[in-house]
Amino acid sequence: MDNDYFSIDAILAENQKIQCTFKVDVPEVGHLGGGNDRDIKAPAKLPIPIWLAYIILLSEWADLTIPAPFGPRVRNALKAEPRSVRLSTLVGAGGLWYGFGKMIMDILDDEQANIMSDVLTKAFRGRLTEVIDQAQHFATLGASGVAGPAVDAAQSFREGLDGTERELFALAQESSKRTKRWYESHDRARQGTRR
Repeated sequence: MDNDYFSIDAILAENQKIQCTFKVDVPEVGHLGGGNDRDIKAPAKLPIPIWLAYIILLSEWADLTIPAPFGPRVRNALKAEPRSVRLSTLVGAGGLWYGFGKMIMDILDDEQANIMSDVLTKAFRGRLTEVIDQAQHFATLGASGVAGPAVDAAQSFREGLDGTERELFALAQESSKRTKRWYESHDRARQGTRR
């Protein structure tokens, strides 16, 4: 995902909120908490959009709490079976789990960023084969899909895809369709020359 100014995915990821615990009193910004307080008093815990958290964390006014979508429970589930985790439901805003993780990784210290990078990379690798397999299989079924438990499990997996994975799914599906059309047209042409 690009951190481009005009990237819709980056804008959506930056609007995700992270829990910050304030270490100092900060005057005149109580409105960030959504209440009527004039100041933020330490040790207040407030959800702050990630675009604003950069400034607050770099100013050392607050500490970051790693969001639940990247916490131990999700990490353990991803280690056990990455394909079973519904990433689309973890962060909202179109299910941009990888993008949100990348944004968080950018504000962590090196050690924590390496751990986050490892989680994101292993999750992506662990799910990629299934994304491509499902896309190719779904492309061959066409509109007249078959029902059954295996199809329901595949549908559940597709519904749990992160936005990045959904893009890859669509690309792989289109690639599979084009390859099939090319092969069929090439095969017909080859059979026509035999006659």
